[in-house]
Amino acid sequence: MANLPAHTHAHEHHHGSRGVLAFALALTCAMLIVEAVGGWWSGSLALLADAAHMLVDAGALALAWAAAVFALRPADARRSFGYARLEVLAGFVNALVQLLLVAGIVYEAITRLLALDAIHIESGVMLVVAVFGLVVNAVVLRSLHGHDQGDLNTAGARLHVFGDLLGSIATVLAALLVRYLEWQWADPVLSLLVSLLILRGAFVLLKRSSHILLEGVPEGVAPEEIRAALADADPSIMEVHHLHVWQIASGSRMATLHARVCEGGDTRHALQVVQRVLRERFAISHVTVQIETTECLDPQTGCREPGHSHHHV
Repeated sequence: MANLPAHTHAHEHHHGSRGVLAFALALTCAMLIVEAVGGWWSGSLALLADAAHMLVDAGALALAWAAAVFALRPADARRSFGYARLEVLAGFVNALVQLLLVAGIVYEAITRLLALDAIHIESGVMLVVAVFGLVVNAVVLRSLHGHDQGDLNTAGARLHVFGDLLGSIATVLAALLVRYLEWQWADPVLSLLVSLLILRGAFVLLKRSSHILLEGVPEGVAPEEIRAALADADPSIMEVHHLHVWQIASGSRMATLHARVCEGGDTRHALQVVQRVLRERFAISHVTVQIETTECLDPQTGCREPGHSHHHV
């Protein structure tokens, strides 16, 4: 059996995301303090609620940063694949927290709609703080842009910041409507609309992270295509079975398979073909291959015939 080395760009990737997440965390914490003070000063429930929103997001960013730091730790005797999967766990937790946050926003919005007469907002202060928050969230979101395609950890953090940005936009609009049109209902209604947008993103992240945690086949990879590609690449490969493809973390694909080679076939060449095809066509850089020249010896088949060979790639 053979183990191909895992890709070498992982450390550089996590070093980069760690710095970006630390920057985002610092700005978010600063904005959290500003919104909390502004909410207390103006008596705005919207700002206080948004401050609570950012408190949760600051915790999510701290979790994402910690996951990026731990992902840099090398593999050891207890965790032979290292700590990269902490990225996926952080993304999963972020999505769950976001769902809980949406539930809280909906509850507060309904409560405010039922008690509009009791709400008094200093819309001027609210507007200034909300605009400042909008600018800060735009800067943070820009710093995270482009890092989420191959990193569920940063994707989770970006989702939270995007929720903050939408919250700031809604708060600005609500402040304008309350100040100039005296539409007290604008604040809770816009909060409900924002929660729907956040909900969609949270479900997408939850689906992606849970799929990896359940060892699902990576997106864009079809086992049938792998079998066909290997058979076409080397005629001596008669059959490919017990094929499993999964991800340790986003962008880190792995595979195990049994390849039956015809009698007299070049097993070394077959191993090279498997390695090249999986790496070049399917971006799978870590694979364990069992070469067989007779019936499969897997215990599930009940076969115990001699004549097999195990090779490591």
